[in-house]
Amino acid sequence: MLIGIGFQNPLLVGVIGIVLLLMLVFLGVRVVFAAASVGLLGLIELIGWGPAAGIVGIVPHAKSSTYALSVLPMFIFIGFVAYHAGMTTQLFDAARKWLGWLPGGLAVSTILATAGFAAVSGASTATSAVFARVAIPEMLRFGYDRRLAAGVVAVGGTLAALIPPSAILVIYAVIVEESVGRLLLAGFLPGMVSAMVYSAIIVVWAMRNPEAAPAIGGVTWSERALALPPLIPIALVVMIIISAMYQGWATPTEAGALGAAIIFVVAVARGARAQAIWLSLMETAKLTVMIFSLIWSVTIFVRFLGYSGVAEAFASWIVTLDAPPLIIMICILLGYAVLGMFMDAIGMLLLTLPVVYPAVMALGYDSIWFGIIVVKMAEMALITPPIGLNCFVVNAVRPDIALPQVFRGVLIFFVADVITIGILLAFPDIVTWLPDLIRN
Repeated sequence: MLIGIGFQNPLLVGVIGIVLLLMLVFLGVRVVFAAASVGLLGLIELIGWGPAAGIVGIVPHAKSSTYALSVLPMFIFIGFVAYHAGMTTQLFDAARKWLGWLPGGLAVSTILATAGFAAVSGASTATSAVFARVAIPEMLRFGYDRRLAAGVVAVGGTLAALIPPSAILVIYAVIVEESVGRLLLAGFLPGMVSAMVYSAIIVVWAMRNPEAAPAIGGVTWSERALALPPLIPIALVVMIIISAMYQGWATPTEAGALGAAIIFVVAVARGARAQAIWLSLMETAKLTVMIFSLIWSVTIFVRFLGYSGVAEAFASWIVTLDAPPLIIMICILLGYAVLGMFMDAIGMLLLTLPVVYPAVMALGYDSIWFGIIVVKMAEMALITPPIGLNCFVVNAVRPDIALPQVFRGVLIFFVADVITIGILLAFPDIVTWLPDLIRN
């Protein structure tokens, strides 16, 4: 414990706090409890019980009650209603009919369908859970390798972290005080690039292993055409959210509320039962509470780091390194890759950004660009063993596919993620083009 030790150097207290937090996380303590407890103890050590209690009682509420965070339950609700109303099944069915003829066509269809669902849902784990029920049975029915089927669904869920609306991007925007609308727009093209790279990897792999991912045929053009009209509500919601943020006629929260209203009306019109709406509301509430609890706890820890001066010291040290900024950035990303093996995506961002972000800005990088890069790294944490949350979700929905098989199924997609990161590093305009149009 830090209490009573009486360190004279606040920076040393901060370093000890970070080490203690990492130890607790690695030992299996949930981030929400570890961050809050270490943050409280550190504040007491640095400023005393009274001021520390005041911060813990006020700051978390003040931070989490910001208007920008009100968009989260809207986005999450859209995704759950779309699922319970059967829209995700229609989305996958359309992708299957249009792309099933490709080598690995059903797997490619799953990637593009998850990208479409990600455009109306901000939750990665929810996306994986939905398509584990929808896509895996179809792939297995046509003789697909079980590892590939599970891996595709797990990695497809990560697209919800980039493609707007994205809960993680909203959290990043709140932490670094960046524009939510500009950041959400910035994620659109990188999300599409990521989906295309995943699809290309699948096609190449399937061409070398056709028996493990066979193409399917027998679909007429009339069947393909009939599969498109049910997708209009999803397309309408995506257009509203993107155009609202691009043209500025609504805030992200207002656009999310309008999208939620449209999906709700369509679901009721298509005969969704009260039970489905109730389940959507309950699942939205559970996921929202989980995210806000993380924000509350990490806010306490972040305030402790602020008093210790760790972030400022780290930024000063980074800019004095005798290395090109690109090399330093690659080292930071490698650090995120290692950390992602032991932490969930949201917790990782909440805990590292207060220290890393000032250093990255001191190197001269763009805040929007770094947000997309670091969220892409957080995507990898969702499929990285031993913590990869999306892999656990797929295994929970499909217990007949063992967890080691799921992890083996995602291995090939790490190559795709490295390629995507390389593209975004080499061509930063892919990230900044859309948000710069708003600013201009």
